[in-house]
Amino acid sequence: MFPFLQPNHSAADEYVLSFITLLIRVGGLKKKEALSSLQSLANMPIVSTYQEMKKFAFDVGILAIFGHLECSYKEMLKHNYNIVDKGYNFFPMNLPGTSYHRALMARKRLKTTVSEIIRERREKSILKTDFLGHLLDVKDDKGRVLTQEQIADNIIGVLFAAQDTTASCLTWILKYLHDNQKLLEAVKDEQRAIYEENSREKKSLTWGQTRNMPLTHKVILESLRMASIISFTFREAVDDVEYKGYLIPKGWKVMPLFRNIHHNPKYFSNPEVFDPSRFEVNPKPNTFMPFGSGVHACPGNELAKIQILIYLHHLISKFRWEVVGGEEGIEYGPFPIPRNGLLATFRQHSL
Repeated sequence: MFPFLQPNHSAADEYVLSFITLLIRVGGLKKKEALSSLQSLANMPIVSTYQEMKKFAFDVGILAIFGHLECSYKEMLKHNYNIVDKGYNFFPMNLPGTSYHRALMARKRLKTTVSEIIRERREKSILKTDFLGHLLDVKDDKGRVLTQEQIADNIIGVLFAAQDTTASCLTWILKYLHDNQKLLEAVKDEQRAIYEENSREKKSLTWGQTRNMPLTHKVILESLRMASIISFTFREAVDDVEYKGYLIPKGWKVMPLFRNIHHNPKYFSNPEVFDPSRFEVNPKPNTFMPFGSGVHACPGNELAKIQILIYLHHLISKFRWEVVGGEEGIEYGPFPIPRNGLLATFRQHSL
């Protein structure tokens, strides 16, 4: 997710994680991004939920990384991001005219644009508390600052890391809630209490309130388990390992299949049933890994969850949605999403 060029970057990883925590606590994700996204949904007859969630995740990612960015820079980033997004999962044939080649060229242009933003901020000594500002300040254990190339690589990694996964998770949540109206009403009750409190006191959603949404939080966890958006990962055996009579030699690659684990009745009873109450008790270690596991787990998982909580609060408080067509099935591109991206209509209303 954060592709530093130097082999030892654990200190920088820790700084990235600490910044994400700070960003969440100081309200780095503003409600206007969520409301703007939702308002645009209400103005269209039928939308692909997944595609609209991707737009929201991209805008929030830009805000978290750069703060308020010039429109020209934002449009360049969005244009090239979309090209990379369409081509990175194609067969890696680097020939002119192929989607993969276009994605590689767009990736270079992304890096050029990000480098221009970094250079401009350094030359003007602009101080900001966004992700870029923190990367400009971070030093390794030898007191060395990150190079411009390292910073650009990290920013591009962050920009891509949360888009598809966050959008996929939000899309599945809306489907599961739509298919479970009784559960949806219970979530509405939880969000209504917060909405009414804030309306009386004329205040915005707070960090503390996002930590006090137990049912909504369990819905997110169960959606991550059911959809298993990150289906697998790769690990390398650092020593010879014997497992159930099989020898895994040092250096061999191991591919844990998270979907198989998340849908194993040994760990989750009735695994094909959507039941958030199962998370009233913490799962056993290494049985629930929606963001990976161990030192290589995604450091942006808390940012993703808070982003989803904020979006759901405003969606459920001010809008309602209906799924159109009712087609069942899953598409992979590469992450699992409901067929056609979950076609739906959104209409504004009040709790």
